[in-house]
This record gives sequence, C-alpha cells and structure tokens, in this order.
Amino acid sequence: MKFTRYCRSLLSTPAMAVERYTKSHQSGADIAMVDLEDSVPPARKEEARRLAEEFFVLPSSKLARTAVRINTLSGPDGLRDLIALTHYRTKPDIVLIPMAESPRDIEIAAGALASDCPETEFLAVVETPLGIEHAPAIAAAGHRLRGLVFGSADYAFAVGARLSWEALAHARGRVLNSARAAGVEAMDAPFFEVSDLAGLRREAALARDFGFSGKIAVHPRQLPLINEAFSPDEALLERARRVVAAGLENGRSVTVVDGVMVGMPFFEASQRLIEQFDPPTPTDIKEN
Repeated sequence: MKFTRYCRSLLSTPAMAVERYTKSHQSGADIAMVDLEDSVPPARKEEARRLAEEFFVLPSSKLARTAVRINTLSGPDGLRDLIALTHYRTKPDIVLIPMAESPRDIEIAAGALASDCPETEFLAVVETPLGIEHAPAIAAAGHRLRGLVFGSADYAFAVGARLSWEALAHARGRVLNSARAAGVEAMDAPFFEVSDLAGLRREAALARDFGFSGKIAVHPRQLPLINEAFSPDEALLERARRVVAAGLENGRSVTVVDGVMVGMPFFEASQRLIEQFDPPTPTDIKEN
C-alpha cells in the first residue's frame, strides 16, 4: 500500500459560505478547498471569486494545503477564475480542475498561471466518459499535475450507472492505473451518505485497498475516518522501522525481515513511510 500526507483527504467549502472558511482550515483535512464551481449559482460567480480570495489569507493548519476548485475550462467562467487567481494576494497551493477531458485542460491552466502562480500545483477531476478514455494522457500532462480525482456522480449520471462501488469499478480502476502509471496521486470520489459512517468506513477501506491515496469528504465529520483509512497503523509503522533498520545493517542489500525477502524498493518505501507518518520528535534527536 502507498500512503501519503499530500492528499489523504480534501474538504470543500462553498465560496459563498465565508463563515465556514476558518473551520475548513482547521478541519484536519490534508487539503482545505474553496469551491467556485457546483456550489455557486451562475449569477454569483463574480462575487464568489472576490470572496474566495480571503480563504487563502486565513491561517491554516501547518500540515494543510489550500486549494480552489475552478469552473470547467470549456466555458468562460473557468478562464475568469484563472485570471482572478493571478491577482490574489496569497496564491492557492492547488487548483482543482473539474471535468478534465484532455491534456489541453492542464495546459491551459499552466499557461494562464505560469507567471503569477508558478508554485501552484494541479489536481484534475476525471468525471466524464471522455475523461476516462483520456485519463492516461491527462495524468501525464505535465510536472505541475500532482494527481487525478475520480468524480463518481457526474460519471455515473453520464453513463446511466448506479452510484455503487461495483458499478463504477472499471472507471475507478482506469483513473487509478492512469495516475500510477504517470507517477502521480489518485483520490477517490466522495461518499455522499453523510450519516452513514459505517458505509464510509467500508468504502474508504475499498479505495485504500484499490490503491487510492485518499478520498474526498463532503462533511467535516467524515475526515477522521478518511484520514485513518489512508494512514498506516502502528503495526505497519513498526514493520517499516524494522525494514529500515535491516537495510542500514546490511548496506541495503537483499535481506529477510519477518520471514519475507526485502530489497531496495522495500527500504525506500519504508523510509518514505517513516518520514511522513513517524518523524522523530525533539526528544528523539540527540545533541552532538
């Protein structure tokens, strides 16, 4: 399994809901996002752009990244969103690009933000039949793209499928494999039943076992379960410590840990896991 703190969880806040901005930043999500797309009616798009700038000025958790979901780049509002971002005092860490259907969507965003937002990264939402078909090319669309997000609701509606894990397994698998083949992250779609925490736990576990890096949250109450599902437990961390120790002892040559043959890929993966989820505390660091 592959674990990362980059995008275990993402929580979206409507741009018009200014009173919820601070809570979003302190929610515990790896990515705190303000939404300019689905949650904003067409007549209020310009107002939402103005209000959203304040989202990025507020203090965030040290581990949280800030993001904005723009409108689709096949229409004028998406382009207006990109122009607005270039004038924000504080730039978002991530731009979520919805309805991505070709590498051109990523190229447009990269070109528009090249000068004024050079450090901003992208996540592309793959949520249409055409997007699923072009997922490999989208995933490989440039170094600023850090991951793909599967959009289950729009995809299910487009193809006439049930919104169930089984019905959407092929589309999920294509998004996941495309992302991993390109060396980027993959996030799973939201679980929309806010009160069904048992269902969320089941689906998050399926997404983790499938290979996804994280999952979208539709409510703050979902975040603890999502973060837990996409984090290593203590047993996995302890095994990683043993693998790293064995690698150091044997000069990273092939060796046996817990009856399993391990080599360089295991050492490197275990080291990354420890660096992200088991960093040394100040008391663990000895002074010279």
